[in-house]
Amino acid sequence: MHLKRLGIASILIIGSVIMFQPSWLLNRLSAHSPDVLYSIQTQEPILALTIDDGPDASTTPQILDLLREHEAQATFFLLSDHIPGNEDLVQRIVDEGHEIGNHLTDDQPSIRFSVDEFEGRLLHAQDVLSQFGEVHWFRPGSGWYNQSMLSVLIQHGYRLALGSLHPFDSQIPSSWFASNYILWRAQPGDIIVLHDYGGRGHRTVDTLDKVLPALIARDFRIVTLTELSEQAQGED
Repeated sequence: MHLKRLGIASILIIGSVIMFQPSWLLNRLSAHSPDVLYSIQTQEPILALTIDDGPDASTTPQILDLLREHEAQATFFLLSDHIPGNEDLVQRIVDEGHEIGNHLTDDQPSIRFSVDEFEGRLLHAQDVLSQFGEVHWFRPGSGWYNQSMLSVLIQHGYRLALGSLHPFDSQIPSSWFASNYILWRAQPGDIIVLHDYGGRGHRTVDTLDKVLPALIARDFRIVTLTELSEQAQGED
């Protein structure tokens, strides 16, 4: 019984850490891995918005319409297998001042690949994405990485970006939850992580429709990862 209680307590502690994403933990992770961007420390009301797994012919245009309406910018981590047939949509992302990042070829946990396969997928996706502009940011599928992956990324001129404000929209299919979580937790320097494609994309449209005007009413600027990173460099 005592061991069972300890197990339940451990689960609750881990769950709380994941749910509340405390700033001290993110700061410790950032200090341990300075090549990985989780957030920046700033007093300026600025947030980076990142959207994974697109493009999607149905949902990405709606996301772009909302961003344009609210004068917000985002970094789209695209899967190269989703680009054929959606080239005009990727071009629209770039033309409207957003940036694209490398999310490999398809939606799989990147950490499962061997080093050689990871590098091959990275470079294949890069070949596709670079037709639309320069690509400097990478985000691993499922958010897990190791030192070997990081070494490959650095070798090819990438910086790995995770995030500090993840409303679990891949696990919890609720726009209501995602919207309220973001509005509850948002702090200057955060990186928001949302998802596009299929049902996730439709939920992100609903989420952004609620959170963008609310965040802007708090005087937040919604920017790309590059602009957020440059903000940090300007305050050094």
